[in-house]
Amino acid sequence: MKYIFSITLLCFCLAVDAQTYTRTTFGFKTSVNNTNVEIQFFTPRIVRVFKSPSGITAVKKSLSVIQEPQKATLNFQTDAHSITVRSSAILVKLNKLNGQVTFSNLKGVTLLNESTEGVKFTLFKDSLENTFSVTQGFQLEEGEAIYGLGQHQAGIMNQRNQQLTLKQENMQIGIPFMHSSKGYGLFWDNYSATVFDDNTTGTSFSSQVGNCADYYFIYGGTPDQVIAGYRHLTGQAPMFPRWAFGYWQSRERYKAQQEVVGVLKKYRELQVPIDGIVQDWQYWGVDDAQWNSTEFGNPNYPNPKVMIDSVHQLNAHIIISVWPSFGNKTRIWADMNKKGFLYNNFLTWPPTAIVQPYDAFNPKARDLWWSYVNKNIFSLGMDGWWLDSTEPDHSKPKESDDNTPTYLGTFRKVRNAYPLVHTGGVYEHQREVSSDKRVFILARSAFAGQQRNATTVWSGDIRSDWDVFRKQISGGLNLSLSGIPYWNTDIGGFFANGFSHDGVKNIGYQELYVRWAQFGAFCPMMRSHGTETPREIYQFGAKGYWAYDAIEKYINLRYRLLPYNYSNAWSITANGSTMMRALVMDFPEDKKALDINNEYMFGKAFLVCPVTDSMYTSKVSSKTDFDHIKTQQVYLPANHTWFDFWTGDQLQGGQSVTKATPVDVMPLYVKAGSIIPMGPFQQYTGEKDLKNIELRIYPGADGSFTLYEDENDNYNYEKGVYATIEFKWNDKVKTLTVDTRKGTYPGVLKDRVFNVILVNANHGVGAETIKPDKAIVYSGLKKVIQF
Repeated sequence: MKYIFSITLLCFCLAVDAQTYTRTTFGFKTSVNNTNVEIQFFTPRIVRVFKSPSGITAVKKSLSVIQEPQKATLNFQTDAHSITVRSSAILVKLNKLNGQVTFSNLKGVTLLNESTEGVKFTLFKDSLENTFSVTQGFQLEEGEAIYGLGQHQAGIMNQRNQQLTLKQENMQIGIPFMHSSKGYGLFWDNYSATVFDDNTTGTSFSSQVGNCADYYFIYGGTPDQVIAGYRHLTGQAPMFPRWAFGYWQSRERYKAQQEVVGVLKKYRELQVPIDGIVQDWQYWGVDDAQWNSTEFGNPNYPNPKVMIDSVHQLNAHIIISVWPSFGNKTRIWADMNKKGFLYNNFLTWPPTAIVQPYDAFNPKARDLWWSYVNKNIFSLGMDGWWLDSTEPDHSKPKESDDNTPTYLGTFRKVRNAYPLVHTGGVYEHQREVSSDKRVFILARSAFAGQQRNATTVWSGDIRSDWDVFRKQISGGLNLSLSGIPYWNTDIGGFFANGFSHDGVKNIGYQELYVRWAQFGAFCPMMRSHGTETPREIYQFGAKGYWAYDAIEKYINLRYRLLPYNYSNAWSITANGSTMMRALVMDFPEDKKALDINNEYMFGKAFLVCPVTDSMYTSKVSSKTDFDHIKTQQVYLPANHTWFDFWTGDQLQGGQSVTKATPVDVMPLYVKAGSIIPMGPFQQYTGEKDLKNIELRIYPGADGSFTLYEDENDNYNYEKGVYATIEFKWNDKVKTLTVDTRKGTYPGVLKDRVFNVILVNANHGVGAETIKPDKAIVYSGLKKVIQF
């Protein structure tokens, strides 16, 4: 112990010149100030920096990074003070006197500096192991904006001048990935609780446990390329089934299988589109000792296979709540306990000693978990998974709880990666069982790399409140900038909060829900859920009532946009793209856009500005004020022309505009040059084919869009079984090029019609269809159409 302590102190002694360094296949190694430093190039644009105290053997197998370093052409230059390595994309310089690492572009412009103080290793006793806490500092440029770091609920976009504890909790998602407006990203590869701190003295990551400093610098140049580099390192997001992009209805909770099926029947009767329904907890029974048995022990579910089959016969899909903890009278608890796979002294949810979570870090424990859900649930025809409490929940936490042993060390050491390994076990096992049904997971937490596990994340058990609603926007956008592309919220908020006494009948709640549903229609997943009051559309009234009509309007719009959304999903899988896009992603040069926390792009066409304030109702009165139309300010990013989606009016960017916002209108603008494919009105995904697609062109700039189609719910696309059609608009000569279809798949439409609308004022607006300006009969071969 005394020897280790002396090594730690030497990290801060006067500089000792690193006289030598060793070239490696992927970079170089050296030692500076009693700290081992290794630089590895994973690509010409991605560099790993790995540091450890001299005399300590630090071996690291990343849970997040799945790529290996690649051999690249590197040029070395040394002088008395530094070692510089040049790839085809960046320069990396190590100061031999103080160990500072600097990243620059090929023009020598500095992108990021480490702080001159170097890495700091502080002795730390992690249960019985003598190890370290670790801090690495950086120097950010004045005016540089930082995004990402997971999902937080403060309503802040730019994370400069913030201190954030990155630690998995309900409603808080910690991902140590910062995304800079200067065109780079940095992933701090540590799984313990980590503090990100940015203040006037510098920027740092400080992790509770770590015998090494391990981070990846990703130079993209553009935000999209930063995310693409991150996904190259940590895994690509697979395709969801097409039905996942429809409308989802949920409640805490449906209490019988007849109720589940009855909700879907009611939607079909009302002719309101729906694709998915969710079975929440206690289908296993109400006794906590039977918690999460993975079996349908509740007598209200006498034949779960009949329930699932009935859902499918109604042309819908169902996912089910499964937890990582088990009651002590369940078969799975007994098996886990016998093999030592449980966290026995870890109080989770429900907060009772008879329920314990399992050690998801243990591959054999993940095997056992899957064996039960496969036998008891998936084999019945279940379509997907709602993995609740993936942090996992930690009720009444004590410091000693962090000493809980896992397969990879203490829980303290690896806690933040729990949702990554838990969802990974489900994804990998289902892929082994079936290639005909795509994995679809809804989870409450996430960590770096989780996108590869076919997971969409929801924001947690939030309250039904206008301020909370607004803060979801920046939370979701920063999670997207952390590399996690699929995210959603409980429409209307989970806890009904001050509305709980009359819930859905309260007109104040109805307005909040309507505005939230409008936002939900422009999230990667549109899902209604919550407790204390039901949220099915018919609970809000009947057709002709303002709340019902507004909700139905946006559900219908969601279905019309299915070709757009599904094609954007393909861009996520194939190109590392992002669906829900902070303004910095598309307008990094517009300084006014960098801090805006209530607007975003949905795909690269739509500018979305949800209404997050009550305009027509109040909590305390039953009166509405629809006679006076209210307005909302919307900033239109500079250097672009914008179309009002609802009116077709054109507006120049670089200004804030006043938009009228009746209760059924959320401000939506479309960037000039956009091409938006719109499908038919339909009751569920696939009810109608896409032989007739409406193609809206927003003139004023050149543009393109790639339409993607496949079999909708299997993994044949991974073998190239899909088709794409590229559309290109030349604004100067007013021509639309429909390129030759590339690829094919069983059932591909060989003959179809594209109904083209050139959008202008009151022409091709809103969700409704009109007579096209031109109808293009298309058989798969290139066509050029003059307008």
